[in-house]
Amino acid sequence: MRCILVDDEPLALDVLSSYLEKVEGVQLVARCTNPLEAIRILSEEAVDLVFLDIEMPNLSGIDLVKSLDRLPQFIFTTAYPQYALEGFDLNATDYLVKPVPFPRFLKAIARAKEKHEAGQKPTELKSNATLAVPQENLPDFIFVKSEYENIKINTADIKYLQGLKDYIKIYTNQGDKAILTLSSFRELLDKLPGSHFLRVHRSYVVNINAIRAVQKSKILIGDIRIPIGETYKEEVLKQLNIS
Repeated sequence: MRCILVDDEPLALDVLSSYLEKVEGVQLVARCTNPLEAIRILSEEAVDLVFLDIEMPNLSGIDLVKSLDRLPQFIFTTAYPQYALEGFDLNATDYLVKPVPFPRFLKAIARAKEKHEAGQKPTELKSNATLAVPQENLPDFIFVKSEYENIKINTADIKYLQGLKDYIKIYTNQGDKAILTLSSFRELLDKLPGSHFLRVHRSYVVNINAIRAVQKSKILIGDIRIPIGETYKEEVLKQLNIS
């Protein structure tokens, strides 16, 4: 994999560079202290993976990702864990909190290599609403770990998902109590049929089949009102065929 590092702190670049030297199968193409320089390199070079800081002057790592229609896999690196949910919302391969331990770095590289070897296409960022790609051969149930059990959930019974930092609350037709699992939206939605589940807010994904009505800025599922985020609204209405 051809890789670039983007961070305004030279010391952070040195740490990641030293880590990459110990890993086979990854070539460091460039080190960038300026996000605008990174954009130029991405337009001129073939790059498979970007390690990207979030807090940078002029242009944040998140804004850099949002400014591009297509880009390689990217792994966020930051000292601010509160950005993790937004990072995964953008389909980040991983999210590393500084100072980055070498074993955690290896885990992120392994995940990126697995996707690369599977021939994953560059990330498409033109739509914020649909997070999962429809997969015809997915089973009609999933297992999620909650406390000390692996709980089986029929996907048709899921009403909506709510993101809470490192956890997801899964609301189903089987009672009012949500199932709490340690997961990200990205990991959970990989298991679900993307044609049925729609991102409507940075903290909510709904099952289209469970929608009772749509208001101006809310989706009704039973008596529950789910907010529609402004950045998702246009795509949500399009997916639901509402003019």
